[in-house]
Amino acid sequence: MKLRVVEIQQSILRKNDDLAGALRERFAASETLVVNLLSSPGSGKTTLLEATLGRLGADYRVGALVGDQATRNDADRLARSGAPVRQITTAAECRLDADMVGNALVDWAALPLEILFIENVGNLICPAEYDLGEDLRVVLTAVTEGEDKPLKYPLAFNTSHVALITKIDLADAVGFDRAASHAAIRSVHPNIEILEIACRTGAGLDAWNALLEARLRAKLQKSAYRTCYAGTDCDTD
Repeated sequence: MKLRVVEIQQSILRKNDDLAGALRERFAASETLVVNLLSSPGSGKTTLLEATLGRLGADYRVGALVGDQATRNDADRLARSGAPVRQITTAAECRLDADMVGNALVDWAALPLEILFIENVGNLICPAEYDLGEDLRVVLTAVTEGEDKPLKYPLAFNTSHVALITKIDLADAVGFDRAASHAAIRSVHPNIEILEIACRTGAGLDAWNALLEARLRAKLQKSAYRTCYAGTDCDTD
């Protein structure tokens, strides 16, 4: 029976990987930077997205998909930014998968976007296993959660490109050990980029926005190179 469960899980993940590959091709064609946000509940994903959509929305076409097991609370909060937002209600499922994302994007008039954020379900276990076709996977951990989250949930940190330590303005109040936190993150992913942010004070948000803009530029440059290599629309000056 145990072997059968493993086989089923592997089959589910293979199917998801195929769908994620198709999404990645779609996002490459539309030149959309896709950012998948992972965290446990209460780490500040929605608050970060509120600030990010508000800041970037003036200069870029940004939008968000919001995964929750129930309620539209987070989606409604984010929609107040003026950016297009779509809810994905997962019910019993503890994560988003590529099929859910693909279905949510069908006939969405707001596309193509320059940056699409995916707020995954609050959970550091299941979401880490599922590729959503994203360019950038970001894991959040709040100072109020302690320093050992990466050691308890290594896959979420090991598969992410960026780690955000949130609510850094509360670090002194809760006795947060920065050095221990950074060491724990580096122990499971030595090369991950780490940023410390506080949405309430704005600390670190400029660096976060700059990172996103740099990643978007890199994707656009890669797309331009691919087009040029194919022999069309190539600027030789």
